Amino acid sequence: MSNYTEQQTDAMISAYILDPTRETVDKLAEELGRSTKSIIGKLSREGVYRREVYVSKTGEAPITKVEIVNNIAESLGLESTTLAGLEKSPKAALRNLEKAVAGLDELYEHKDYPGGL
Repeated sequence: MSNYTEQQTDAMISAYILDPTRETVDKLAEELGRSTKSIIGKLSREGVYRREVYVSKTGEAPITKVEIVNNIAESLGLESTTLAGLEKSPKAALRNLEKAVAGLDELYEHKDYPGGL
């Protein structure tokens, strides 16, 4: 037996599809006298709920320092264990190093450039 009638379920799905935000979930919870967890659970079971994606203060997808170090090692053709301890550096410094290493790849790609990069 379901906690929601078919009409309630259809209305919830329609409202959420039109505006898939947390505010819609909160509004539905208030209208139906249910908890937001209950609404999210029902929308999830119906296959329409999309979890909010976390972004950092800079608006980027979050990435750990270990992942940045792994990216640097991969770009340099090294095992990530050879850079052990680097993950303790400030994240901004690691991001700058990651960009610089990525720039090295671009330099190697342009080795036939007449100006001699």
